[in-house]
Amino acid sequence: MESMIAAIRLVHVAAGTLALVVAPIPMLTAKGGGTHRRWGQVYFWAMAVVAVTAVILAAWRPVVFLALLAVFSFYSAFYGYRALFRKRPREGQGALSLDWTAAVVMLAASAGMTILGIVRPSPAWERVGVVPVVFGVFGIILAGLDFWRFGWPPADRNAWWFAHMQGMLGSYIATVTAFSVVNFTFLPTTVRWLWPIVVGTPLITAWITYYKFAFRREPALSSGRTL
Repeated sequence: MESMIAAIRLVHVAAGTLALVVAPIPMLTAKGGGTHRRWGQVYFWAMAVVAVTAVILAAWRPVVFLALLAVFSFYSAFYGYRALFRKRPREGQGALSLDWTAAVVMLAASAGMTILGIVRPSPAWERVGVVPVVFGVFGIILAGLDFWRFGWPPADRNAWWFAHMQGMLGSYIATVTAFSVVNFTFLPTTVRWLWPIVVGTPLITAWITYYKFAFRREPALSSGRTL
């Protein structure tokens, strides 16, 4: 059993490292091009492997928080990937039961993290500090916004583009967070966990805002945009 867990841990680390390294490629290459698509797929499936192995490892320990965090981390990548299939929600390409189910799981996992962080103090939670509550509340907000978008799709025909960017870049924050927690031991524990989300969220907002203005200036280009 120990050897199997060791192998799973090795796969988990390898997949996480792969995701961390390849993510900048689709970020910086031409959107819709072959390189962007190919490495974006590699990143997504690496994140899927990270999530599955994290749940297995968390269940073996067991550490409920880590299992819930794995769900939280992968949901952003899943949401960003699925946005490519919801480009025209007002024309029949809306959210499917798969999307609704994933959002429900995300909401449940986020609520679970929040509750655990509040009502189950222990030495382990004290080391993590406010992290479960912060991630939990953040996840609840994200899931709630996704329910709203699924039920009342925005009129903007480029909304799928922004959803894709938000999801994939948000998942990269989770990847950087994992790297920070393991390697940046010179930082206080709470800082190691939270600085990526504090730094990354405004950057994602700025990036999306930039493209919104760019699309308004070039409506013909934006209407034909693909990924």
